Amino acid sequence: MNQLLSYSRLRNPVYQAGLVAAVTLFCDLLLLVAKSAGAGIEQRLPWTISLTFVLFFIILNVLSSLLSNDLEKYWTRSMLSFVALALVAAALAYLFSSQTMNEAGSYRWIFIVLTIGYLVFIAIIGMARKIVDYAQKEEWNHPRLRKKKKK
Repeated sequence: MNQLLSYSRLRNPVYQAGLVAAVTLFCDLLLLVAKSAGAGIEQRLPWTISLTFVLFFIILNVLSSLLSNDLEKYWTRSMLSFVALALVAAALAYLFSSQTMNEAGSYRWIFIVLTIGYLVFIAIIGMARKIVDYAQKEEWNHPRLRKKKKK
């Protein structure tokens, strides 16, 4: 179990997406068991579960991008993992709810907001990393003195 959740694996976006998809499937199966036991569960709940775990992936992925050495490679794998996870999560939600995203209500807009938010977060982290890298390269011991222009 310790090897399964190792630190180096959790930094891999493909592994993150796989782990989140597995947890989504597990929660959907628990929902199915609860539904078969007679619990009154809303039909759209699998869509909520799927989008919740997509949001969890976004947070996990963006935070772990801070630890990446090669940001370009990480972003490529991260974007592909996000698309794959979104498709798997939507397929699981459709499978367990028997409703398309349009039939489920406003989940389509929530998905669009999550996607735009993911792109914004990843861009913010990228800019912050570039600023920090630039600041570390500069010599801060003796800042340049600039002469003021006389009028």
